[in-house]
Amino acid sequence: MMRAETPTQFATALRWFHVPVWIIIVSLMGFVLVHLRAGRRWLAWIVCILRTFSLLLNFLVGQNLNYLEVTRLRSIHFLGESVSVAEGVSNPCMFIGQLSLLLFLVFVIDAIISVWRRGDSRQALVIGGSILSFVLTAIVMGVLVVWQIVIFPLTLSIFFLGFIVVMGVEMSRSTLQVVQLSDELSQRTDWLDLAADSAGVGIWLWDFKTNHIWGTERARTLYGFSPDEPIPFEKYLSRLHPDDLNWVVQASQACIKDGTDFRDDYRIVLPDGSLRWMRVTAKTFLVSADSIPDRMTGISVDITEYKESQLKQQKEQEFTNTLLEGLPGIFYLYTLPDLRLVRWNKNHEKLTGFSSEEMYGKHVLDWFAPADYPAIAHAVEVVEEQGNVSMELEILKKDGRSLPLQATGIFFSDGKGEYLMGIGMDITRRKQMELELQQKRNELTHVTRVSMIGELASTLAHELNQPLGAILRNAEAVELMLEDQSPDIGELRDIMQDIRKDDKRAGEVIDRMRAMMKKREAPQRHIDLKLLVDEALVLVQPDAKKRKVRLVLDVNPRLPLIYGDQVQLQQVFINLLLNAFDALGDNPPEIPLVTVLVQPVGETVEVAVSDNGPGIEPDNIAHLFKPFFSTKSDGLGMGLAISRGIIEAHSGRLWAKNNKAGGATFTITLPMAGRGVA
Repeated sequence: MMRAETPTQFATALRWFHVPVWIIIVSLMGFVLVHLRAGRRWLAWIVCILRTFSLLLNFLVGQNLNYLEVTRLRSIHFLGESVSVAEGVSNPCMFIGQLSLLLFLVFVIDAIISVWRRGDSRQALVIGGSILSFVLTAIVMGVLVVWQIVIFPLTLSIFFLGFIVVMGVEMSRSTLQVVQLSDELSQRTDWLDLAADSAGVGIWLWDFKTNHIWGTERARTLYGFSPDEPIPFEKYLSRLHPDDLNWVVQASQACIKDGTDFRDDYRIVLPDGSLRWMRVTAKTFLVSADSIPDRMTGISVDITEYKESQLKQQKEQEFTNTLLEGLPGIFYLYTLPDLRLVRWNKNHEKLTGFSSEEMYGKHVLDWFAPADYPAIAHAVEVVEEQGNVSMELEILKKDGRSLPLQATGIFFSDGKGEYLMGIGMDITRRKQMELELQQKRNELTHVTRVSMIGELASTLAHELNQPLGAILRNAEAVELMLEDQSPDIGELRDIMQDIRKDDKRAGEVIDRMRAMMKKREAPQRHIDLKLLVDEALVLVQPDAKKRKVRLVLDVNPRLPLIYGDQVQLQQVFINLLLNAFDALGDNPPEIPLVTVLVQPVGETVEVAVSDNGPGIEPDNIAHLFKPFFSTKSDGLGMGLAISRGIIEAHSGRLWAKNNKAGGATFTITLPMAGRGVA
């Protein structure tokens, strides 16, 4: 325009001048919106529309937007040179262009205010002020020159170059800051990777706009991605376990929608097919001004070992619960030293009748009567000292009845506390069976006793005939002497004493037979074993004479007392003596001999019945005391079984062995009085 030689050249140049002006205005609005992140978009659109409309009018109405016609050119001096300025008829459509510039000015002022309020005063003053000064200069100069108020060329480019310099400086400064931030970010990223690797944590970021995931080296390793491999979100989803895929996606979408955090565990499947458990904590972030999250950042931790351990513990717990609930008896776990119940099985509730609420915290003594407290306290002491205890006891049920148990308790510690753990088996049925068995045993013992008396009947009849015959003869002698007018009173007195002795001897035999025949429980009492053995020998003496067996009794004179049932023990001794007689009868030696040795041994008294017969077959020794086993053709096989049961009931022992010199010995040991439980 300044070099134009004709009005037409000036008008044409001015027409095309409005094209770069349109570009500058639109570019500046875009710069403000993007770089300053300010400005009202709707106002920018209005400015663009008005400026575009004015550009169309520039080519359609008159010679250009400013002049309907340039009538002449004037030559003026500018910077030492002669330049052209126009004179002509103004175009009324120029107001539309000036209105767009005014609105653009409003747009810039509003953007500067927004940047200032945001706290970025430097950008508001430097960049916003530069744009504002350029716009004001352009508007003022355009109005003054076009309306011919000032005769001056349109030199807007000079002011625009100043704005370009300001923009260049600021953008260079921003570029430098970006480089510095990039270096700092790279350094912090290295630190972050180091910290994450040290903690075993993978850090990642999901950009919603690109739908790609960035991750630290640790995060990529956890999910099976290479260091430089792009990770689209779909590729990340392909790592999720099929059973966890749907709920993880739904939970992520809910976090994005509601702005909440994601905290959960899920499984991933690596390319090699291995399975890993991840514990993930993630949070959404807002980067833009709108309320829609732009990205999600989170950390992932490999908890595979923890999950496997947890799963193992869960299976072990399920197995333990199944085992405890499958027990036929009751299970209990008491804390030490306060002895409060903290664990039990359902069978415990079923057998005792208490509910779970009533069971928890129940003290161990609450299960027993006060008389049993000392025994329970002693059992607890044994557990704490020796580690275990086993005993029979009776606990109280909810209805007040007692429940007999065979209980075993052991000391248990899990590192957090000490416990008394055990199992109790309901032995109600066993107790009933023992009672029934004892009744049967007593009946069988009585039958055996009667059978034994039957075997002794003939010899006992002979034993009774002797005193009865003597009594008869003495009575006849008394009758003869009484026929005399003056009988010898002294002799009569001697005869009467003989009658009394024979009668007493016969009575004793009958009393011993009656005692053995009685079907009743004899009282437990202290027993002189020598007298007991003597009485047994008296009963079997007739049978020994009949079989021509020599009986030898060897009793220690300082023999302690024993405690027990005299009739039952006498039955055992008689049974052993008769068995010895039978052994001698099968293959009698020249002098059949049965020896009875009674002596103290330690804290027991030992009775040994030996014979000099053929002995016991070696194969039969192990079976001698079994019920219904007999070496006799007509034997029942119950005598020795019953005898051992009686001796063991007296806390003693009964066994047999062959003698080196021939024959066999049956030995009984019984505790001294006060040393055992009868």
